[in-house]
Amino acid sequence: MFSFYKAKEELFKELSFQASLYSDLPLLASDLPYFPPEEDDEEFDDGIHLVVCVHGLDGNSADLRLVKTFIELGLPGSRLDFLMSERNQTDTFADFDMMTDRLLDEIIQHIQLYNLTIGRISFIGHSLGNIIIRSVLTRPRFRCYLPKLHTFLSLSGPHLGTLYNNSTLVSTGLWLMQKLKKSGSLLQLTFRDHVDPRKTFLYLLSQKPGLQFFKNVVLVASPQDRYVPFHSARIEMCKTALKDRTTGPVYTEMINNLLQPLVEAKECRLIRQNVFHALPNTANTLIGRAAHIAVLDSELFLEKFFLVAGLNYFK
Repeated sequence: MFSFYKAKEELFKELSFQASLYSDLPLLASDLPYFPPEEDDEEFDDGIHLVVCVHGLDGNSADLRLVKTFIELGLPGSRLDFLMSERNQTDTFADFDMMTDRLLDEIIQHIQLYNLTIGRISFIGHSLGNIIIRSVLTRPRFRCYLPKLHTFLSLSGPHLGTLYNNSTLVSTGLWLMQKLKKSGSLLQLTFRDHVDPRKTFLYLLSQKPGLQFFKNVVLVASPQDRYVPFHSARIEMCKTALKDRTTGPVYTEMINNLLQPLVEAKECRLIRQNVFHALPNTANTLIGRAAHIAVLDSELFLEKFFLVAGLNYFK
């Protein structure tokens, strides 16, 4: 101990400016221990908080690893259990009904395998994964968990599909991918899975209850993202839809179907977060891919988002 104080005095003598050490301050910035104590099961009689993370098109279970890391770092001592969904990672080009069944089976098996007592359930989805999450909420087998829903964090989710995408390059690329992969999900996102737009998967999904059971519905969107239209991620009207007399009215009905129950639900909060990334001038930035995946791999964005607002939705 004496050698420590002696070394500290010598350090101050060598400094060319006046300074103070953090360890000498009477009040610390945080009273939370860096390494939290062991959790006492008696303090969590109401069960654990299960957070289900669902990746997007052609993604995998590691896509949302940074999101998981920042939540765990920001909420030490919280009894969070993360399920990083991997059941659909081998085939995200299947239709939504098939991917819904896989995710639902994965959630129920996870709860049963670890004998979890669920207090809360939150979902974090990226891109196409958000549609799978919403579809899971409508299934009878999930009905018993609806009262436990807490937060739905949607990262660039195409809730209104990709019908009015203002990027011709991306639209053409997705069309080609749909043809090559014979993708049911891409067909459904563009409202081409039925001749009657009111009988398409996304329209029928908008008519089913789901989002209003959450305490927090957080929609994160970026105008720099060309893969998922800004208005689709925010669930709002766009100018192109207003001018379209054929599909425009159907689009309006979908928005009302999704938002009206949220407005009427007294315990549900709808939060929209607009994100503007500092992106380099690259091809990925030009086609909008960089912004689409920046919500997953940008430490700058994730740290700021969770420190400023995001962590409050998981407390």
